[in-house]
Amino acid sequence: MQMAPQMGYDRAITVFSPDGRLFQVEYAREAVKRGTTSVGIKAKDGVALLVDKRITSRLLEPQSTEKIFQIDDHIGAVTSGLVADARALVDRARVDAQINRVVYNEPIGIEILAKKVCDHKQTFTQYGGVRPYGTALLIGGIDDTGPRLFETDPSGALLMVKATGIGSGRNAVMEVLEEKYDENADINKAINLGLEALYKATEGKLTKDTIEIAAVYGTDKRFRKLVGDELQSYIQGILDSMHKE
Repeated sequence: MQMAPQMGYDRAITVFSPDGRLFQVEYAREAVKRGTTSVGIKAKDGVALLVDKRITSRLLEPQSTEKIFQIDDHIGAVTSGLVADARALVDRARVDAQINRVVYNEPIGIEILAKKVCDHKQTFTQYGGVRPYGTALLIGGIDDTGPRLFETDPSGALLMVKATGIGSGRNAVMEVLEEKYDENADINKAINLGLEALYKATEGKLTKDTIEIAAVYGTDKRFRKLVGDELQSYIQGILDSMHKE
């Protein structure tokens, strides 16, 4: 009996298909595409991270769903895909950041940390008996070189970006970012642009329970999540401006 072309090449991550593909990595990317919509935007004075938490039941406590993580005082990350996988990567990244502080007595660089995360993800595409991480992370922060934003892929690929989106609403997000992104905008405008992109991706379903926003501010180079009235004011501002159009 003749096997289908794909059979035999998607059961072990170390096996390439005849046309040079690693099916397990492609499956992991599909997990990211089905995940919640996340946005990262680099401003002139900081980095904004936003996510639609996709609360599907009124019985769920919204604060129990965490999609944005603090890695160090000056670094944050937002995820799309398998959240459990993301937590494992974030825990590892936090350890790497603290090791850097202990060994070198200075905060870790954003690019160095992103490369460490991607190096780890890449090893899980190389050995038998393991599977790739089914999550993508946007890692953003401020170091001595200024605001930085990186997109990581399940394959271990790394991209330095000005603004990007991942997850199920990526296409709608990228359409807004391509049209309206301004690298000279401040952090407040970056947050508003990210909310506008999420508004398009979620068809206007924005509430303080479903949207999570964090930023690393240039004034003190510290990561902070927006909560309460501050979060609501940003969301209400976008809803009002979108309804006027």
